[in-house]
Amino acid sequence: MKKVIIFMSVIVALFFSACTQETQNKLGRSLQNWTGTDGVLDIYMGEKLVQRFIKIDKLSTAEATQGNSSRTYRYGYGYLDKNFNYKVDKGEKKLYFEISDYATPYIFYDNPGAE
Repeated sequence: MKKVIIFMSVIVALFFSACTQETQNKLGRSLQNWTGTDGVLDIYMGEKLVQRFIKIDKLSTAEATQGNSSRTYRYGYGYLDKNFNYKVDKGEKKLYFEISDYATPYIFYDNPGAE
């Protein structure tokens, strides 16, 4: 199962890195519409899940302050799910996060536990 997750992470990362910025933005909006306001972001280190953010409404691509280029990271707001149970528990706070498009193995998906 872990190998499948890693394989899918690599495929998703390669797919997004091969797209133009406009295509990435369109896909990002489609993904946001698909996940609604209950997206989940899993961040991996090797084969191990190290962080999970829940209740994310979208991942945004950072824009350069000068020029028309975008930066190589995405950002958003979500609750840090410390115990990986897909629920906001007492003490789990909403945080701002940034993830690298090139160096962070991550998967963004709809919360499977959402009603």
